[in-house]
Amino acid sequence: MRIKAFGYALFALIMTPLMATLAQQKQFTLEDLNFGGNNYYNMSPKNMYLTWWGDVLMYQDAEETGTVDMKTGEKKTLFTLDDVNGAWSGDKMRSMMNVRFPYPEKPLALLRNGKQRLLYDWQKKVVVWSRNCENEAFADWNSKSKAVAFVRDNQLCITDAEGKTTQISTDGSRDIVYGQAVHRNEFGIMSGTFWNNDGTRLAFYRMDQSMVTDYPQVNTFERVAQYAPDKYPMAGMTSHKVTVGVYDMNTGKTVYLDAGDPTDRYFTNIAWAPDSKTIYMQELNRDQNEMQLVAYDAITGVRKDVLYEEKSDKYVEPQHPIVFLPWDNSRFILQSQRDGYNHLYIVDTKKKVYPDTHETDFGVEYKCYFKTTQLTSGSFVVQEIVGFNAKKKSVIILSNEKSPIQSNVFAVNTSTGKRQMLDNGRGVHYGVLSTSGSLMYDKYSEPDVPRNIEIINTATAKRDRIFSAPDPWIGYNVPEYSCGTIKAADGTTDLYYRMVKPIDFDPAKKYPTVVYVYGGPHAHNVDARWHYMSRSWETYMAQKGYLIFVLDNRGSENRGLAFEQATFRNLGQEEMKDQMKGVEYLKSLPYVDTERLGVHGWSYGGFMTISLMTNYPDVFKVGVAGGPVIDWKWYEVMYGERYMDTPESNPEGYKRTSLIDKAKDLKGKLQIIIGMNDPTVVPQHALQFINACTETGTQPDFFVYPGEGHNMMGHKSVHLHERITQYFEDYLK
Repeated sequence: MRIKAFGYALFALIMTPLMATLAQQKQFTLEDLNFGGNNYYNMSPKNMYLTWWGDVLMYQDAEETGTVDMKTGEKKTLFTLDDVNGAWSGDKMRSMMNVRFPYPEKPLALLRNGKQRLLYDWQKKVVVWSRNCENEAFADWNSKSKAVAFVRDNQLCITDAEGKTTQISTDGSRDIVYGQAVHRNEFGIMSGTFWNNDGTRLAFYRMDQSMVTDYPQVNTFERVAQYAPDKYPMAGMTSHKVTVGVYDMNTGKTVYLDAGDPTDRYFTNIAWAPDSKTIYMQELNRDQNEMQLVAYDAITGVRKDVLYEEKSDKYVEPQHPIVFLPWDNSRFILQSQRDGYNHLYIVDTKKKVYPDTHETDFGVEYKCYFKTTQLTSGSFVVQEIVGFNAKKKSVIILSNEKSPIQSNVFAVNTSTGKRQMLDNGRGVHYGVLSTSGSLMYDKYSEPDVPRNIEIINTATAKRDRIFSAPDPWIGYNVPEYSCGTIKAADGTTDLYYRMVKPIDFDPAKKYPTVVYVYGGPHAHNVDARWHYMSRSWETYMAQKGYLIFVLDNRGSENRGLAFEQATFRNLGQEEMKDQMKGVEYLKSLPYVDTERLGVHGWSYGGFMTISLMTNYPDVFKVGVAGGPVIDWKWYEVMYGERYMDTPESNPEGYKRTSLIDKAKDLKGKLQIIIGMNDPTVVPQHALQFINACTETGTQPDFFVYPGEGHNMMGHKSVHLHERITQYFEDYLK
């Protein structure tokens, strides 16, 4: 008895401090973790908000701005918000967070509030220039001419440096759209106006969508609900017509590029030649399997040359405008996936060549009409051109050469193609170059690094760390995040996954498991940043005792053309096969409760969630599908036809991928959540699936957010994620 009592005492002596430590660990709430939460900012890794004044590093803060020592990170205030407002008699500036320094050799700061745009000289402490900027939508200000292009009352306007406003268009309306992104922001289009170098000529989009069908959205916030339609061209239906105009501030005249009939064509990646005499544009047919890079005379609008052509047996997807070498006005960089991965090619506009047709192993034919040299090559993706170091004649890029889940900074010699890695070779990096390109601030994270900021010399690769964010989750019960690979359904391709294990994980227990899925093009869920890019909701679920599994299937981004195009004309099918390989892996783990498998995703992930729930009804017990595509014939024309072709040309594919006929196969508990005014995946999708369920006798649950779009904004996002969580708590746990 004495021995047993001693054993109990020893056990208590060991466990008491351990239990006290565990009790002291804080628990997360969605207010901490969700981006709409009231404590989210405090729980996110700290940051420095930086910009460049020439090659001088500057910090941005709400109340002040100044220089940053590029060795130590020490800040030195140059001027404050009070200084600016003290020198300014107009409406007060409210924040310095948007301050810019557009003139490398002048001590001038550009600031803007809702009513004025001004330049402040911090050495003389005076405002040297200001202009009214009220009611400027889609504003695009040029630092050289100080002119701004904007849209007001549907009309495209320009206000010059002296404050004179010229209305360029007269027929702007809901049907005729000027100066805005077109083609529903596909093909990398994020803007509708494009200044030449000196800010005296403006290229702009004009989109005629009068022929496009209205989707009947409804505003329910009025006393009597009001009709609030969206222009929404669905796959196979009539699309809009786009033209490109050029306005010359010196002559006051507008010409349109003579690109021919715009019917069933897409115009993208507009770029100016350095001498402002030529405009370049990439043009696609409606099938999106043929692309031409075309040069136009910017003065007359006349078509001059075809420089490059590319055709694919699937689709061509140009995302990047050409970029001229800063030291050579005759050569530019073109990006293409023709050899299977996105790479850089240098085109010499002074050297015409005979356009022989070449074919690659990836079903791509191409013709070069001017001498073209491949600059980068290999089984990796060039993700971004950051800029140039003109002195070294190098282009600075981000690529995943080191690992498919990393993004690292390289300097590429434009003469030899030799690449020099500039960062630490780990993690996911994001860089911004100084004006000369000789320096870059590099913000990056790694799986166990919340955020670091380093200054990189792009010529020598010397790095100086100026900031390290502390872990904001110290003192909280944090789960284990891990990353690994499994083979895809093709038996050869590696797929990357993330796993988040429950708090206080015990391998002897069995845990309910939720597969979080997206799976579609131009997105990925797993990379080598903090916590392997884990969404904070996953941490919340791990705290509640769930295991979370996330897999990037074939069809997702940054893995090359064959990987991405494996889903062509057959969306959801190969993706499901890969996701089920993930489930197969989960079933091999003794701590996964295979009787309690759930699945959740949003948008394309909502489509995947219902696809998995109905195609594998005995595998998934519970699902939550947000904003799901149900039938691709109801999705928008550019995206839908790129990956599926038209319903008329691919009827079998549309039938196979539609979830309407799968409603009868639903067995588990499924909650569908949408924004009532979703302009991306219109409510028709969810409503028609629910109707199909009522006709076949299956019983999904449905929740709608009035007035919300494709994503729930602000604090409603907290409500949304609590609702998602509760559904799994009610039916999976």
